[in-house]
Amino acid sequence: MKKVIIFCTLLAFILGSGYSQAGTKKKGLGHIGYEPLPVEDIAFFSKSLQREMHINVVLPRGYDKSGLDYPVLYLLHGFTSNYFEFVNVGVPEYLNRFDMIVVMVDAGNSSYANWAEPEGNKPLNFADHVCKDVIGYIDNHYRTIAEKKGRAINGISMGANGAITLGLTYPHLFCSIAGHSGGYNMDMARAALKVTETEKKEGNDFRNMMMQDTTMRYLGINIPGFSTMRDRSPKGKMYTTKEQIDRVDPYINVLKISKEELPHIYIDCGTKDFLYESTKNFMKYLLDNGIPFVYGQSDGTHEEDYWGREVSVSMAVQNAIMLRNIWGKEYPVYNPYMEVFEKMKKDTKE
Repeated sequence: MKKVIIFCTLLAFILGSGYSQAGTKKKGLGHIGYEPLPVEDIAFFSKSLQREMHINVVLPRGYDKSGLDYPVLYLLHGFTSNYFEFVNVGVPEYLNRFDMIVVMVDAGNSSYANWAEPEGNKPLNFADHVCKDVIGYIDNHYRTIAEKKGRAINGISMGANGAITLGLTYPHLFCSIAGHSGGYNMDMARAALKVTETEKKEGNDFRNMMMQDTTMRYLGINIPGFSTMRDRSPKGKMYTTKEQIDRVDPYINVLKISKEELPHIYIDCGTKDFLYESTKNFMKYLLDNGIPFVYGQSDGTHEEDYWGREVSVSMAVQNAIMLRNIWGKEYPVYNPYMEVFEKMKKDTKE
């Protein structure tokens, strides 16, 4: 009798406290009320940059005991930000809903590009850093589905441009690509090829103003030689020819990729964001060219309130796309009207 009482008391405690498999306290439905999952700050050597770089890794609930391989979502931060941006917009909390690994990439103010003419004695191959070094590290150190069907990439602002650009430049790597509040066109990069000395000076003045650490989001990172705005802003030329730009231009590449190879595309933007028109223009371009995509817009500006709300939506979409690709399940076509239409066509011919 005593054992029964103890068991019932324990059961009542478990049910009353909202016990979950992760041992976190649940106060409401869905992810709401779960404690954020642990974020691991990892340092590793990047061959593409010839320096130590950091990433944040968040593992799904039950990873340690499941023995399963998991899909991976790579997240790219915005300009003046760093790899903690997605911590601050709620991703470790939202991940309670999904069985996937999340990797938060750090790339400074690089635009996630391979810089054509870097100043100094180290390469600035940030695209390779993401697509070779980061992915390689994750696949070698975690149980991942290490192929296209098990990878997605997403970003905010500069990171949105990076995610869409990398996803369309290297479509064999990701089955799902997404961006929040991005620009996507390469007009500024092309204009920079023709910059005058006066414009160059004005650009340098703006650059010097932006080098103040007061402009940087989420202070407090501790990466040797890569923690201040000045250190995190590459010096040199990102592109030196039109051909280099064309090779990574999303507007060009999205038309070159076959239907079978094209990743699923998801983009959204706040209607009061200064990049709203740029996002809409890319959406219209996709629409006009018959490219499938998912588009969202809602009230919001270029800040965390919007991203913290919408990233929970994009995570759900990208998780579903990866699972769809992993399962490889196709539903049979159901069209009860087909026989009627065929008969009508036959009758018309007769």
